[in-house]
Amino acid sequence: MGAALTDIAGLDAQLIECRACPRLVEWRETVAREKRASFRDETYWGRPVPGFGPPDASLLIVGLAPAAHGANRTGRMFTGDRSGDFLYAALHAVGLASQPTATHIGDGLELFGVRITSPVHCAPPANKPTPGERDTCRHWLDAELRILRPHLRSVIVLGGFGWQSLLPVLDDAGWAVPRPRPKFGHGAHVELPGADRPLHLFGCYHVSQQNTFTGRLTPAMLESVLSDAAHVAGGSGDSPTPNERDARSI
Repeated sequence: MGAALTDIAGLDAQLIECRACPRLVEWRETVAREKRASFRDETYWGRPVPGFGPPDASLLIVGLAPAAHGANRTGRMFTGDRSGDFLYAALHAVGLASQPTATHIGDGLELFGVRITSPVHCAPPANKPTPGERDTCRHWLDAELRILRPHLRSVIVLGGFGWQSLLPVLDDAGWAVPRPRPKFGHGAHVELPGADRPLHLFGCYHVSQQNTFTGRLTPAMLESVLSDAAHVAGGSGDSPTPNERDARSI
């Protein structure tokens, strides 16, 4: 990445041209050529997937990486797969999205005060990026946090990989991450002091089918975290910030 980026549009324009991780480039492009049979007539995105949501968002949701036949196909975070169906239905239920479905770019979906991003922006084989790929991709997350910082009040991290990826980024961005670092758990809530204002960090199980199909993560559980994070961010959401919950381990 060249000169420091100062706006989301410029960041996204550079990000989608990235070819820094050979394994991820090969995989995302192979998937885009070979396609899933049910999408054989579609043109896959097959590039890095930028964040989605307004540049002045006060709430950030951090996932893991694009899905091979979801965001890698549609070009938008959590769009076109069952994980996205689960996430956007919950966002809509608490007043943070204009509709409960996300099928493709241009489907009319808008987010209200929320942006969605990930520590890795290319679809990885088996949904498992390597630590090296995470580290190579980190500068995009650094830049995104720097741009969002004036408005950002709370962050929800979906899963332990995103939690571990985000903590050093927040630390370098100027929020004081305690030592030892807080552990991930569903319902975890940590307030990180900052030079201008604190940041509220929330943990939530990932919206993967492994979690949602088994009932480990239910719509009510996700909506509760979204509402709590939105409340402290000053946005929508219809429940107050809870007292500190006992975080359940991943």
